[in-house]
Amino acid sequence: FMYFIAIRPQKKQEKKQKALMESVEIGDSILTTSGFYGMVIDINDDQGTVIVEFGNNKNCRIPMNKTAIVQVEKPDAE
Repeated sequence: FMYFIAIRPQKKQEKKQKALMESVEIGDSILTTSGFYGMVIDINDDQGTVIVEFGNNKNCRIPMNKTAIVQVEKPDAE
């Protein structure tokens, strides 16, 4: 019974999060866990990080862990 209440929903959430991380590509708009919107500039799969550009300032590029991404929006999905 506990499997259906606690473990199964957690496994589904983990699978959904993993699929989200694998779908991130350069040029995607993302939302972070901090609530910041940015655009992916570079991806480093070895370390599991992405470099995100925030706002219109081209000098504001921050490397962050892929797990900090909550939502991904593809540029052609308008």
